[in-house]
Amino acid sequence: MQTATSPLRATAGRRRTLALVGLATLVAATTACSPDQTVGAAATRVGQTATSGSSGIPAPTTETPTGTAVETPPAAPSTVTPPTSAPPTPTQQTPARPTQPSKPTPSATAEPEPAPVIMLRAGDTGPKVRSLQARLRQLSWFDGDVSDRYGSKTTAAVRGFQAKRGFDATGTLDERTWDRLVSMTHRPTTDELANVKPKPVEPSPASVSWDVDERCMTGRVMCVSKSTKRLTWVVDGVPQYGFDVRFGSDELPTREGVFSVYKKKVDVISNLYHTPMPYSMFFSGGQAVHYSSNFARLGYAGASHGCVNVRNKPLLIQLYGEVRIGDQVVVHW
Repeated sequence: MQTATSPLRATAGRRRTLALVGLATLVAATTACSPDQTVGAAATRVGQTATSGSSGIPAPTTETPTGTAVETPPAAPSTVTPPTSAPPTPTQQTPARPTQPSKPTPSATAEPEPAPVIMLRAGDTGPKVRSLQARLRQLSWFDGDVSDRYGSKTTAAVRGFQAKRGFDATGTLDERTWDRLVSMTHRPTTDELANVKPKPVEPSPASVSWDVDERCMTGRVMCVSKSTKRLTWVVDGVPQYGFDVRFGSDELPTREGVFSVYKKKVDVISNLYHTPMPYSMFFSGGQAVHYSSNFARLGYAGASHGCVNVRNKPLLIQLYGEVRIGDQVVVHW
């Protein structure tokens, strides 16, 4: 006798079959994930359909109920290697030494020169003023008679002397100015301090000996001999008087030959050598017969820069007064 199967039981059997098939599919998908998939993760996601590899029966779509949170298994904790660093070395502190006061550093700035020592100034009086004026007169910076009073005339003379030597032209006599003035002059004589005029030398032709040169025998001639180191003033072949002279060095020699005086000047300063050339009588370019305080002081220990130096100032002043422009000068051996 054939037993009849009830529809309800048949329906329940089909549901169990479908459930088993779905469970088998789920297990197969779970155990067959690729290495990139996380173990235990769901095989399907929302909206995806899984298909069976052999039966071709579509797998049921699994939908995530609304409002249900899907738990994601936590990722494997990553092992973080703590940075390796050497343990801090305790710093050894050196005990601080007591600070010593620093020594003052000398300033690199040059110290200012001390103020010049003043010897004489305007308003002073006495014999020192007279001596100053006499020395200035030797160099033709002071004209006229000397006195004991330091007035405007003396101030102007000192100022001019200072300016010519590159000093501060104050017109006041300081040590520097005095030292330079002394080096260029001689100690004033009694006659110079007393304003005694030098007596003219009386011509005595018979007593004058000189180095005769035929070119000096005509007219008015300053006849200069390098052999005897003498200058002789000769008029029409008759010697009037003479005095010692000094010449230039080998590097700057005094020219030889026949010349004529083309210029006379009492107060002259050399443009090249910045030395005084009082009572100059020029005969060849810059060469002249003139007074030299250096020759008066040092004699023949030195030399001129080419000029004919004279150390007998009174006699030279007399000759300066007699010589005229155009008179001859003969320099010979």
